[in-house]
Amino acid sequence: MRRREGESLVDFTERFGLEFDLAVPESTVEHALAVRPTDVSRASELTFARNVFVPLTTACRYTCTYCTYYDPPGEASLLSAAEVRERCRVGADAGCTEALFTFGDEPDDRYTRIHDQLDEWGYDSLREYHVRACEIALEEGLLPHSNPGDLDRAGFERLKPVNASMGVMLETTADVAAHAGTRQKEPADRLRTIRAAGEAGVPFTTGILVGIGESWRDRAESLAAIRRLHERYGHVQEVIIQPVVENERSDFQTPSRSTMRRVTAMARAVLPASVSVQSPPNLAPVRELLDCGIDDLGGVSPVTDDYINPDYEWPALRELAEIADYGGLPLHERLPVYDRYLPDRLRRPDFDGVPAAESPSGSWLTGTIPSALAAKGVHGERFRSVARRDGPLSTPDMSVPSDD
Repeated sequence: MRRREGESLVDFTERFGLEFDLAVPESTVEHALAVRPTDVSRASELTFARNVFVPLTTACRYTCTYCTYYDPPGEASLLSAAEVRERCRVGADAGCTEALFTFGDEPDDRYTRIHDQLDEWGYDSLREYHVRACEIALEEGLLPHSNPGDLDRAGFERLKPVNASMGVMLETTADVAAHAGTRQKEPADRLRTIRAAGEAGVPFTTGILVGIGESWRDRAESLAAIRRLHERYGHVQEVIIQPVVENERSDFQTPSRSTMRRVTAMARAVLPASVSVQSPPNLAPVRELLDCGIDDLGGVSPVTDDYINPDYEWPALRELAEIADYGGLPLHERLPVYDRYLPDRLRRPDFDGVPAAESPSGSWLTGTIPSALAAKGVHGERFRSVARRDGPLSTPDMSVPSDD
């Protein structure tokens, strides 16, 4: 992302009062705005991960108007350690490799029941309990991937030893009405979080949310900001291009096919080739996006619903295979942490990507994660088999059964 001499900058430091330098050349934004689907190439393959969804709590300090995940005080749930263990055990038995931990941002003082329950269980905070939940997932044979909300570097360093990867959606760098209210989600906090993950050397997933009132320029600036942070730390493994979807709390219209094609192509053109562009197949028209540069379909669960978007069921694995066939692309299962962040000894021999540079913190994978990947027994072998892409892709019916 080179700046021409005398060229103006889009300065996020000045805009948001950040305590670190974050600016992108105006030409990068202009280039992004000019991109169309015909300017990018189809990927050479598609990947996905098998996960089990673990919604640790539905409490959240924010009240975004498009979100159906959070519950208000008095109604929010908190999974017990036994419930976490059972979900993880079922997921591991179904062949999953990832425990996807989701929860709202740190619940504030309104959530007295949640805080009282944590205190009764002997935990000072949700973050402390989260660490224990990740340890349970590892004990049951899954690699945790956590979406912990806004964190500083110390928070990421506390979670890193029990997580293979983590993520937080940037959503947008724009101030949009969808984030308004007394507990407003601030773009500056998301940018700080992505930076903190980089400082801590966490393989990281982020993304933008399309259709919450942002402009085309906002989308271009958001993607350019992600790229700039990745250039500095090398930690962004994938960027999700997620459309807002109609639901009981939202009056936002789902973006059009042409909008999703253009913004997906924009992402592919702006981001480095080593960063995957993900399109969630239960939310986006992925067949129409294959020629726009997507190369990942995200995590798909054989045993749990999508708790973030409960009205939109996961596709069956055979449907993923059909999507890949439609685009004439091979489909491969992956781990929650991407190949380039794995140790050399675990990376498949035919890996043709660029291994990640040295982590800013010394190692991309720390704590119990390397030993889990190298462990003897069925779980460690499953991790290594997925990393090596051994054997043909099985296609059992992975759809979630309905209640009726």
